[in-house]
Amino acid sequence: MKFGIDRLIAEPVLRAPLHGRRVALLAHPASVTADLTHSLDALAACGDIKITAAFGPQHGLRGDKQDNMVESPDFKDPVHDIPVFSLYGEVRKPTDAMMQTCDVILVDLQDLGCRIYTFITTLRYMLEAAAKHGKAVWVLDRPNPVGRPVEGLTLLNGWQSFVGAGPLPMRHGLTLGELGSWFVKTLKLDVEYQVIEMEGWQPDAAPGYGWPLDARTWINPSPNAPNLWMARAYAGTVMVEGTTLSEGRGTTRPLEVFGAPDIDARKVIQEMHALNPQWLRGCILRDCWFEPTFHKHVGKLCHGVQIHTEGSAYDHRAFMPWRIQALAFKAIRRLYPDYPLWRDFAYEYEHGRLAIDVINGGLLLREWVDDARAMPADLDALAIADEQAWLSERQELLRY
Repeated sequence: MKFGIDRLIAEPVLRAPLHGRRVALLAHPASVTADLTHSLDALAACGDIKITAAFGPQHGLRGDKQDNMVESPDFKDPVHDIPVFSLYGEVRKPTDAMMQTCDVILVDLQDLGCRIYTFITTLRYMLEAAAKHGKAVWVLDRPNPVGRPVEGLTLLNGWQSFVGAGPLPMRHGLTLGELGSWFVKTLKLDVEYQVIEMEGWQPDAAPGYGWPLDARTWINPSPNAPNLWMARAYAGTVMVEGTTLSEGRGTTRPLEVFGAPDIDARKVIQEMHALNPQWLRGCILRDCWFEPTFHKHVGKLCHGVQIHTEGSAYDHRAFMPWRIQALAFKAIRRLYPDYPLWRDFAYEYEHGRLAIDVINGGLLLREWVDDARAMPADLDALAIADEQAWLSERQELLRY
């Protein structure tokens, strides 16, 4: 198969509309071609594209900033002698001066298929800036590595943030190119928008079910996204960032594990099975021990849970990571009613709101966890309505 960047490099006819126009690239370390050349270098080598600027999202264009809320500076690319503007530094949105350096912005970002992943928000901000300044945006499409499944509550109005670009469920099941079309439509943007589509992407094909395991090398799109198994769990485990539990940062399996020094993970798993075994299908939960080398509970031995989605343990259609993590929170609350579960310090520069609420785009998930009377069926009733509405809304956006 071919990603959008590979088709643009291989097919000069696709590049023809770029001739005579100043081109910028929005990319990150996973923005590579099939032979693992960074997209900026590959585009510059074409010889018929005038690259005048580049943009880097959270974690940077080429380098990795390890944690959230660690900003990247602007700099001049030493190889191509062009400015590289940070969209996770002094600003999150492209400035007027930045937009004057180009006529077309190529967006080549590997996404994880989860609303909270900030590259989605950066795409929205770029589309809005392009509409304002009369610039064009082309998305060089890449796979949604977790495929088409939809899951989670829809972000509520008033809860937009850098980790919540709009009323999407946690797992949206779209590619970045398809998401761009949704932004253009829902925000009513007057912008020249184009998607260089992939060739041969089969989101329902085993064993990757979204990611072409036999055809492409996995490159971390962010420092703590080391493999497909993390990506599969992420729509659930990302919620751990809104808690006092460790999400495994500072270990070799970040966002596949969660835990803390003062919980009994075996009891948590038992309680999850007692509450709703149907939500635990499609994976294997295993208790484990880990000691983070940085971040929450650094240097402390944590008892935790690992979500296994490798090989035969994984059932793509049955796996529900958002519900699994919600159920884990519920189990902890039932086992330890007074446990200080919710993180109360700033998250992605959001002050005055609990991080768990920012992540979920509203209060409903936390309220369900903390309500002793609320059961899995109550959360299901809320989520299923949102999921069905989104499945209907997104149908016209699907390109593959």
